[in-house]
Amino acid sequence: MRVVAGELRGRKIFAPDGTTTRPTTDMAREAIFNALTSLDVIVDSHVLDLFAGSGALGIEALSRGAKHCTFIERDRDALASLQDNIKKLGLTDRTTVIRGDVLLAATKVSGIDLVMADPPYEFKNWQGLLSNITAPLVVAESNREITGLNGWESLRSKRYGRTHVTYLRRIP
Repeated sequence: MRVVAGELRGRKIFAPDGTTTRPTTDMAREAIFNALTSLDVIVDSHVLDLFAGSGALGIEALSRGAKHCTFIERDRDALASLQDNIKKLGLTDRTTVIRGDVLLAATKVSGIDLVMADPPYEFKNWQGLLSNITAPLVVAESNREITGLNGWESLRSKRYGRTHVTYLRRIP
């Protein structure tokens, strides 16, 4: 897996072995970030990468001009890969890594412009997760389109193989 675009384009990102993470494909990441670029929400933003895994989504955001990314991950192996990727790519000063449960840790992070959420496919508690998010925009990856959430509207949804990516905007 490689960084698709930006200052780190072509650099390798390593994911942990096993099935604890499901890295977003390069094709899906490119499409997601092209859409986010057209919305003009990446440059100088503060990003929150939930269920971070290898950190590919947050790292891609940093490569494309995000100011800072906070990563939240609870799996020990994924956390080790994430921290190694951040160090090898020279991103330590632009990142914060939190080890813990996303539903609890996300409530403690403020000043976020964009949330990237790529939980395990069996995750169902989208309303609970998003009720604790204050950011105006969330990119949600799942095995289905995310709809019907109180306080959020879907801007668009796109399918990439088995992955559905839904762009959600907080309703003012």
